[in-house]
Amino acid sequence: MRFSTLCEAWLGISGTSKRLEKTRILADLLDKTPDRDLNGVMLLLRGRVYPEWDKTQIGMSEKLATKAIALATGAPEAEIVKRFKKEGDLGIVAAGLVGRKSQATLSREDLMIADVIRDVRKLSTIEGTGSVDTKLKTVAKLLGNATPTEARFLIRIILEDLRIGIADGTVRDSIVWHALARHEKLRYDAKAGEWNGGAERVGEWTAAIQQALDRSNDAAKTAMTAREHGLRGLAKVELTIGVPTKVMLAQRATDLADAFARVGKPAALEFKYDGFRLQIHRRGKEVTLFTRRLENVTDQFPDVVQVIREHVKEDCILDAEAVGIDPKTGRHVPFQLVSQRIRRKYDIAQFAKELPVEVHVFDILMVSDGAVYARGWRDRRKLLERIVPNVSRRLKPSDLLITDDEAKAQQYYEKALKAGYEGLMFKALDAPYRPGSRVGFMVKLKPTLDTIDCAVVGAEWGEGKRSGWLTSFTLAVVDEDGELVEIGKVGTGLKESENEDGAVTFQEMTDLLKPLVTHEAGKGVAVRPKVVLEVKCEEIQKSPSYSSGFALRFPRVVRVRSDRRVQEASTIADVLDLFGAQKGKKTQK
Repeated sequence: MRFSTLCEAWLGISGTSKRLEKTRILADLLDKTPDRDLNGVMLLLRGRVYPEWDKTQIGMSEKLATKAIALATGAPEAEIVKRFKKEGDLGIVAAGLVGRKSQATLSREDLMIADVIRDVRKLSTIEGTGSVDTKLKTVAKLLGNATPTEARFLIRIILEDLRIGIADGTVRDSIVWHALARHEKLRYDAKAGEWNGGAERVGEWTAAIQQALDRSNDAAKTAMTAREHGLRGLAKVELTIGVPTKVMLAQRATDLADAFARVGKPAALEFKYDGFRLQIHRRGKEVTLFTRRLENVTDQFPDVVQVIREHVKEDCILDAEAVGIDPKTGRHVPFQLVSQRIRRKYDIAQFAKELPVEVHVFDILMVSDGAVYARGWRDRRKLLERIVPNVSRRLKPSDLLITDDEAKAQQYYEKALKAGYEGLMFKALDAPYRPGSRVGFMVKLKPTLDTIDCAVVGAEWGEGKRSGWLTSFTLAVVDEDGELVEIGKVGTGLKESENEDGAVTFQEMTDLLKPLVTHEAGKGVAVRPKVVLEVKCEEIQKSPSYSSGFALRFPRVVRVRSDRRVQEASTIADVLDLFGAQKGKKTQK
């Protein structure tokens, strides 16, 4: 399959803000994709040549990409740098220069999907003497055979910066449309705004494909299974040890009575830790750790790898929280300090001694190659307690109280808060684990108006003593279609200098956001949504000023949520729940 076919789809997606149109474009692309290229197309859709959970990096900087463009087009590097400063996108610069050169070039070979993936992956393996020249020649060869449009997207892929927002829900729905057309002969009529019959089948296929995506974390595998084996095949897609799955998420409860009403009585109550969520995969002596963002952080937690390897004797997938421990006092430390372990690249073993973690395991998804997440919580807890021992200050099953007594629950809640925990988790005793879902049979209870996790989509440069820093941040939450909608701006809660409490600094935010800037206008900048902030506010108000329809009153940054993907930011449904709760009445929907 030609790479140009994918590039045409990207151009179409870039030119529309309508989700249904994006879905149609992707579904049409899948219809055109042969079996041999489906895996590659599904990877490249997000601008990647490796799965999202694979930590392999291509290793091309903007400086190297500039040199490669110069080598391929004959343009002086100074000219490329000048154009880059103006456009802010090396892909657009490459497209212009390749277009200029192609007018004088008589022949070129068609770029194929497989060729692009093979050669871009090769960049991550080139090392040693002469590696820079080899990388430059590899990229220059690709650009030499590229059309201007292909060059635009090639450079973005190489820099791992596609700059096209394709929501998870849009990818899912494109697979649904593709499968419905193939198996049910159903197609969506955009003009009529409806399916050409059999609309009741859409929900069944959507649920099956979403479930397969959540379990496998593999869009290519899901798309191929849907294409070849239909609903029966999708039902058989399972978790794989070593491949992260999306974690189950909790809904919010307003008080003890609400928590029990949602999950039923009796319920399992656990402390809500202020830690770092870890998904632990063990097969033999091999232990792999993933965050809820699906990032591989095995290297950053050698202490966790060791304790799992020594004390957990069965192959399994565990859901847990890594809580920082002060080695002198034994008390838990704030999340901000634990999150530093994720960014650490050097002296990791020493840092692990200075800031050890205690792993609290609260669920099990798989054991000895058998999936157990569909079993009730009681059964899963028995399995967990059988294979996870209590190792002082290193590893333990999560603290637990099973009760139907609200007075006892209140005492346990107060005990959690006194110990410095965030609150409680309530779980239904017979409910399954649902990967990727925010379920009603697991809820969280905290003592104050809950914080909101917001994606940063814009910012402003500061003035005066804050000149050179980004100081005001535009926030967004996720709407029903999986798209980001703005909900306010925040500029308070950050510090001008680092201190021991781990508070977010303006310099830290600037360092995080500066590489993500896509456009500047005066003091304002637009940024690619990659950073999630936990924000606290005095009140949520209805407001026509922001696309969400709401605004945060007196928002304040609590911390950077380095463990959150943008797709896991708070949703409009969360905002509605909080808006209704603060008024002391049920949300009107």
